[in-house]
Amino acid sequence: MLVLEYKVKAKKLQYLAIEEAIKTTQFIRNKCLRYWMDAPKEAKIDRFGLNKYSTELRNEFKFVANLNSMAVQSSAERAWLAISRFYDNCKKKVSDKKGYPRFQHDNRSVEYKTSGWKIHPTKRRITFTDKKGIGEVKLLGKWDIQTYNVKDIKRVRLVRRADGYYCQFAINVECSNIQPSTGNQIGLDVGLESFYTDSNGHQEPNPRFLKKAEKSVKHTQRRIYKKKKGSSGRKKARGIFARKHLKISRQRNEHAKRLARNLNRSNDLVAYENLQVHNLLKNHCLAKSISDTSWSLFRTWLEYFANKFRRQAVAVAPHYTSQKCSSCGAIVKKSLSTRTHVCSCGCQLHRDENAAINILNLAKATLGHKESNARGLVTSVLLRETLVE
Repeated sequence: MLVLEYKVKAKKLQYLAIEEAIKTTQFIRNKCLRYWMDAPKEAKIDRFGLNKYSTELRNEFKFVANLNSMAVQSSAERAWLAISRFYDNCKKKVSDKKGYPRFQHDNRSVEYKTSGWKIHPTKRRITFTDKKGIGEVKLLGKWDIQTYNVKDIKRVRLVRRADGYYCQFAINVECSNIQPSTGNQIGLDVGLESFYTDSNGHQEPNPRFLKKAEKSVKHTQRRIYKKKKGSSGRKKARGIFARKHLKISRQRNEHAKRLARNLNRSNDLVAYENLQVHNLLKNHCLAKSISDTSWSLFRTWLEYFANKFRRQAVAVAPHYTSQKCSSCGAIVKKSLSTRTHVCSCGCQLHRDENAAINILNLAKATLGHKESNARGLVTSVLLRETLVE
């Protein structure tokens, strides 16, 4: 599945209509969630039951009927996605919270399926044909969507962000680009001192996007509370603050994408740690720094490009990778402040380089096992690009 995104340019009334469609999507999802909560225990509510209930909402509320029928169905499926995730976590006996579905208060998108929209022959305009009044809007971007068949477009999504509205096209095509074999293999040890250290000794600098912009972000945040509640000045200040964070988010994404792409193009095997980042974030002394490095995002892009380039991306358990000697296998205990690995066998390496070599060796040993995340096995989906199928 390939997702292409365009910036939407429209009139003020059209933006208001898009916002109304987004709010309607949130209303349908929350109503379906309440319907599931209030249902008696003997009545098993499934995906089809929620779709049937969404049809009843169309008959009951006029503003729901104005939204395209497939967009209404897609909104109900969003509720079922949250419910099914909760059921799966309960079956798997996930530790800590199971993710009980919550009501949504900040929905930012509306999703159409194969109807409710009509793309212009030039593929630079799109018309939404339901009764919300969005009409025809311009698409700004450099993607070559005209090279794809309209029948391959399975989803069209309107998304609101801090700097405007965007239109996403989910195209049902195989996204692959088979690269020639290089014979290279590499292990990665992520950290805070450097973004990652590989088994060849290279240390990628940590960009620390949030830390560099933190002074400006805090200044912008303080300006919000100096404005009167409900005033246009406060609304404008909130928009400036949101755009600051959006820029940081985009910087992190592009940085992780670039590194992951280069690593997978130049290596047949990329080994990395199977870190539980949500557990590491419980350390309040390091939580901000860990979030700023975006290890989970980097891993997601590694797995994406491994699947695209037909490479192998293997996740290994991180236990004792820093303490174990990569030369003789002896355990050399050291604190976090000790940055050099020194072993009695004569091996002397940087702590992270030693760990990266151990990660690569573990990946070679576990290659082909179910716990490894090699190509063809459980591969993560891109963040915030999950489509309800």
